[in-house]
Amino acid sequence: MSRLLTIENLVEGTVAKRPSKFIKTPYVADINIVNKSDTVLGHTASLGCCGLADVGATIMMAPSKHKQEKKEKQDGKLCCEYSVYLSVIKERNEEIVVGIHPKLAENLVEATLKANLFQRLQNIKGYKREKAIYIKDQVDSRFDFIGVDSDGIPFIMEVKNVPLADYEDTAKKDRKNVCYDDRDINSKVAYFPDGYRKKSADPVSPRALKHIRELTLIKQETKIRCIMCYVIQRTDVDRFQPSIVDPEYREAVKIATNAGVEIITLVIKWTKEGDAYFVRDDLPITAF
Repeated sequence: MSRLLTIENLVEGTVAKRPSKFIKTPYVADINIVNKSDTVLGHTASLGCCGLADVGATIMMAPSKHKQEKKEKQDGKLCCEYSVYLSVIKERNEEIVVGIHPKLAENLVEATLKANLFQRLQNIKGYKREKAIYIKDQVDSRFDFIGVDSDGIPFIMEVKNVPLADYEDTAKKDRKNVCYDDRDINSKVAYFPDGYRKKSADPVSPRALKHIRELTLIKQETKIRCIMCYVIQRTDVDRFQPSIVDPEYREAVKIATNAGVEIITLVIKWTKEGDAYFVRDDLPITAF
């Protein structure tokens, strides 16, 4: 496997409280450092990540760029000493390391591009990150990557982080009392999106829905290659699907693929030491 990224100076911790006792924002947690008596403030960019960074979760974090600044502050304000990047799930005496920081997904895609590992984006001529596209009354978004492929054809690629997986993609209440002990631990389905919403009929991620619809429109109107890359930052999976908890997004992905939007399912293996490895970019997609 090819190593793509390394996060330096990772420290293992357990989430004690989120939001923090000291900073009342859901993006900050009180974290106990493993094998130490220290409790520190950690930034959780993915909120609780559906339990992967919530109270009781085991996480891996690295010193924040603000750590030194905190020592130098004279105004008494607190800031996070660490940033949370990985979650460690313990299942059947095995540890599954999951990348949960959303920015990791974009950095992993860039590293994959630089290493020329994407099967459908070989030898590209160049790319730029986070470029805005505006088409009056149709498209108004910033996309993660815009580039030119080996044939000189422009491409747009949007990236979505996929940290969640389970043996079945069903509502939590439906799998709460189901036993999966007879299932292969690596036979889970990775799914996107999931998360909090006020009403069950609301889209889980209005931004993700907007992106997939805009990619569909661009593909229908131009010769540009439009690509959605789902970065699955765990290896205990054997397939991916748009989640059934958001039928509106699920239908939008179906329409997108029928219109010619390309779907890439990038699987990444993380270690507790902070090394990320390319596994594959063609995890099977189900549900259509």
